[in-house]
Amino acid sequence: MRTWFEPHEDEEFEAAKDLLVRRCLVWAGERGMAADPLVLEAALDSRHRSVDGRLAYWDEAQVRRFLLEWIPRYVTAHRDELDAAPGSLLTLLRYIAAKGLRDPRGATLAELEQAVKATVADYPAALDDPARMGIAKFWAQTALDNGIDLTDLKALERLPRDVEAGRVPYDAEALERVVEARLGRPHLDEQRAFPQPPLALPPARELGEAAARSDVVRRLTALADWVGAEGKTLTEAGHLRLADARELAGLLGTGEQDLQVRSAADLPGVGLLLAWAKHARIVRASKGRLLRVAKAAPLLRDPEKLWSRAFEAYFQLGRDMLTPPSLLWSVFDELMPDVLNSVYGMASPMPVARLEETVWLVCQDYIPSDHVPEETWRDRVGRELALAMEALAELGAVELSHGVADALYSSDLAGDLTTGDRTADDGLPLPAEARDRLLRRLAEPGLLVRLTPLGARALRERMLAEGRDAPLIGELADASAAELLGVLLEHYPPKAAAQELDGWLAAHGGDPGPLLDAVRACSFRTRAAAMLSLLAEIHPGLRSLLPSLRTDPVLGPMVLMELAQRGDQASDRLGADENLLVTTEGVLGLLELAGPEKVQEQLRAMAGPNALALVEAMAASGHPAQESMEELRTLVAEPMRARSHPLRFVPGPRPGARGRTAGRKRKR
Repeated sequence: MRTWFEPHEDEEFEAAKDLLVRRCLVWAGERGMAADPLVLEAALDSRHRSVDGRLAYWDEAQVRRFLLEWIPRYVTAHRDELDAAPGSLLTLLRYIAAKGLRDPRGATLAELEQAVKATVADYPAALDDPARMGIAKFWAQTALDNGIDLTDLKALERLPRDVEAGRVPYDAEALERVVEARLGRPHLDEQRAFPQPPLALPPARELGEAAARSDVVRRLTALADWVGAEGKTLTEAGHLRLADARELAGLLGTGEQDLQVRSAADLPGVGLLLAWAKHARIVRASKGRLLRVAKAAPLLRDPEKLWSRAFEAYFQLGRDMLTPPSLLWSVFDELMPDVLNSVYGMASPMPVARLEETVWLVCQDYIPSDHVPEETWRDRVGRELALAMEALAELGAVELSHGVADALYSSDLAGDLTTGDRTADDGLPLPAEARDRLLRRLAEPGLLVRLTPLGARALRERMLAEGRDAPLIGELADASAAELLGVLLEHYPPKAAAQELDGWLAAHGGDPGPLLDAVRACSFRTRAAAMLSLLAEIHPGLRSLLPSLRTDPVLGPMVLMELAQRGDQASDRLGADENLLVTTEGVLGLLELAGPEKVQEQLRAMAGPNALALVEAMAASGHPAQESMEELRTLVAEPMRARSHPLRFVPGPRPGARGRTAGRKRKR
């Protein structure tokens, strides 16, 4: 059972949602907890339709998003049901934690309980606010409040006519607020971000030392010292006096102090550093003077924090770095984070030419209506992108080199290059003409870029702030065994998973026993089997231990299936009881993945008229998965048993005959 699905995996997600809700309701009923299936489903929908899609990842932001935004906009129910929604959310969060499904990179259960408690204070006002309601939700709620059954399609089809005729009253003022708020409200059905590969970073001490070596950090510190407590005089145009600008150029090492210019505005290196310092809130202009910001003093004593501030300020530098006419500066703040995200996690330096083509696809929409050839604009965008990369290199966020790009960066460009269409409908990343041009450029040496550890860490922090998933090697060291295996299973490739597992074992005494115990305790058979398979793949010691676990009272059926899938010769010599356990294991997995109707269909295909006998044998097999076996009995065996024994009437008067004999006729 997975807790993360691609946006297009609708059937798989719906099956997992049904399973989670079904089992959560049983679990909650056994403990007397509130659990409304409508709310449970909506909570899982809200996480699936998000930027990261992790069903089991929750923090305060996600709690507030669900209660204050998602429910008011999408969930239609009677008010008493909506009022009780926070209790159902708490039940879901507790269930996820109790079953070892929680993503440990989110908030702890105690933190989530506090987040729900804190959010409840704002919840009634959010429900009452029409501006938070979607138009579809408004009319659905209006129908429900007027006693219309939302499953009655004919009644819903009549709703517009009934509203127009005045038979269904509605709040016209509230509808007006809903419509007004529609355009200015962020879309809650968020676009899914690409999953990022796990990142390995050097120790914090090394990152701090790298920040102190940054040219930009050194120059910003020197600039602040140069400005001093008294500040520097500015001209009427807001520039430094030329003599001061020359002095500053020599101090900062821009090499511009001897240039023959008329104004400080003609020294771009000095101008860029001044703009950078202003955006980083280190200096400011006020009343004709350049002044040092007093609150920046602690920042200037901490190179690492100053570096982070400068990195964030970088994305505001488009108009200071690029001179008009420029296409890139109009989208600089939005585009450059995406450019750097494209470099994130790449094993080898990326050719800047590859980035140029994707940047050009965006910038060409801003070409002015003049007679300058498109090729001229494209070349200019390429030069501006290189300039932007050079500024990042001075900061220490990227490393630039020159050479032939790795074949990886041209491997997806093959295909039919004969068409001149500007849109690619064959699944390739760029239009045909761009692919053709790029293939030629990648065959020759060119500018290459890769993130430094400082740059990678800063980008990761931005991704996390946006709600994206950006794994970090070592961050799971304190997770429980079940939570560790769940994250490795769904978010780590094998090599990174092995590295993370080694770190976890080192932090827990090297004993793999808790990992196997976590597999034993997992009540979802498909998840437990996937955990066991992952351990066998990435941990040689556990792989060699598998044959000895085939008689394990809990792991046995999964081990037998794993050995069979690996082609183990011993799996060909299974006894009748073992064969039945393996068959049962497969059916329990299908029940989780596809539901009871699919299982019944599969059993009838497997055994024909003996399907009921087969499922009865499975139910009595002694398979150790109690929760799954109970579902097999109640959701599969009982319905099949009921259908195989239809109700038959014994001879005598039919129900409703009122004792009349067969020969007596009714009056006409």
